[in-house]
Amino acid sequence: MKGQRGYVVWARRPLAGLFQRVCRWYAMHGERQVLAQMSDDSLKDMGLTRADVEQERRRHVWNDPLGK
Repeated sequence: MKGQRGYVVWARRPLAGLFQRVCRWYAMHGERQVLAQMSDDSLKDMGLTRADVEQERRRHVWNDPLGK
């Protein structure tokens, strides 16, 4: 039946969504740390300021800017 197919897929991988969120958090955390360690000249080349980086670094883990 068409309506049950999504349920069956979900039942096979019940932790897939949690795993994806953890992976996304880990990637964002690493990117934020790299940005925080960059020099001001490197940030300027990318069009960012130190204030932009600090604002992003202080963002809560559960605050996903892309809303995924």
